[in-house]
Amino acid sequence: MFSMTLIYGAFFLLLLLAMAIRVLREYQRGVVFTLGRFTGVKGPGLIILIPFVQQMVRVDLRTIVLDVPKQDVISKDNVSVHVNAVVYFRVLDPEKAIIQVEDFYDATSQLAQTTLRSVLGRHDLDEMLAERERLNYDIQEILDKQTDAWGIKISNVEIKHVDLDESMIRAIAKQAEAERERRAKVINAEGELQASEDLLKAADVLGRNPLGIQLRYLQTLNDVANDRSNTIVFPFPSELNDFLKGMKKEG
Repeated sequence: MFSMTLIYGAFFLLLLLAMAIRVLREYQRGVVFTLGRFTGVKGPGLIILIPFVQQMVRVDLRTIVLDVPKQDVISKDNVSVHVNAVVYFRVLDPEKAIIQVEDFYDATSQLAQTTLRSVLGRHDLDEMLAERERLNYDIQEILDKQTDAWGIKISNVEIKHVDLDESMIRAIAKQAEAERERRAKVINAEGELQASEDLLKAADVLGRNPLGIQLRYLQTLNDVANDRSNTIVFPFPSELNDFLKGMKKEG
């Protein structure tokens, strides 16, 4: 009978010892409550608790990667898009993370979803696509301020995808094509304007000396003569005939 009591006693002591000893890793902290009241943050290493009197909640201090589910967002210019993002955060104050909010992971996730819709809804579609870095910073700043009371630090926010409906994709493609055509017409018009200005300058230079016009006329005849595919009849001005006769006399 004595031996059985001794065995039960030893088993009870081992059970109490197992309940009292906790080991926390380097990246973990333990928020300790004594009879329901907060009595401190312990760790890392070996932690001794009073069984049935003290309880401990483990908190991971490493950076947590939070995948924000796809959200339906209506942009400022009334375009419906589907946006998802990823949030990087970590716990700086384990006491606040456990006491100030019921579930800091779920609370941060819900806050990230509402903030994502709120911030992107204030911008046009072009800004969502072209200014993603600035939008990431705006979302991060808002989240960081609101989660500060929970002892959480938002280190980074990245918008992953901005998905459009098929009809909107086709509309954007048509808009891009129209923009390319507009630019081509502008470039063509600018080229014609520059060419006309160059021709006007050339005509002004040639007009200063009649011989220049005659030489240009001969050069044109020579260029056309090299093309044997067609027969072209050019008028032969009398001024050019006099010019050629003068050159023969000088020769």
